[in-house]
Amino acid sequence: MADIEVTRADAIATVTLNRPHRKNAVTGDMWAQLAETFRSLSADADIRCVVITGAGGEFCSGADLAAREGSGRPVHQLAAMRSVNDAALALHRMPQPTIAKVRGVAVGAGCNMALGCDLVVASENARFSEIFAKRGLSVDFGGTWLLPRRVGLHRAKELALFGDIISAADASEMGLVNRVLPDSELDAFVDGWARRLAAGPPIALALTKRMLNNAMNVTMEEALDDEGASQTVNFGTKDTIEAMLAFTEKREPKFKGY
Repeated sequence: MADIEVTRADAIATVTLNRPHRKNAVTGDMWAQLAETFRSLSADADIRCVVITGAGGEFCSGADLAAREGSGRPVHQLAAMRSVNDAALALHRMPQPTIAKVRGVAVGAGCNMALGCDLVVASENARFSEIFAKRGLSVDFGGTWLLPRRVGLHRAKELALFGDIISAADASEMGLVNRVLPDSELDAFVDGWARRLAAGPPIALALTKRMLNNAMNVTMEEALDDEGASQTVNFGTKDTIEAMLAFTEKREPKFKGY
């Protein structure tokens, strides 16, 4: 049984962390596998949306420190962190919209893997934590970049410095997640969102995602220049023509991605 499973259906890829006996904690080898999985899906023109989730009713309990210590192999921390960072960047750079479907725990790197997705949908039983401080560690998997953008600097410091476990309801109030749903409704809701995103114009959505991710790093003038360049690309695609035709013909557009 693979530690990371990828399923594809109707232009949607679902990446499942599959170590339920360890609450889907990520081993050293899995970081490289995750990075390669994200890069492979990024290059797959048939995939329009990616859902990330965990098996066995849990999302991810972070890095599996116990597995690392028990491996018997010497740990080169700098090399280990390069693998973690590579996975975080590969997720961040995905052109397709990404959705984290969160049940159970999302802590440490698992929390930041969820926050690294474009959208976060959580079950009422979900729990989130930047637990690093309680393990004598500082925040990783992009959390220092993601948290202030999600919740503001002072709330980010509260989450990171205390490392408390917070409920899905509190995570929603803070702005960490987009939706909180009864567990029985989670799968259908995420599937609905994924299908809507997969039916959208992939080039336009990828350009919008890139500009939003870069929004805090540019001036207003630079943002407007990026928007102009992106619209120039869009008007050169058949998808924009299709959208205009669908509007006049009062039907749903069928986007092809070119």
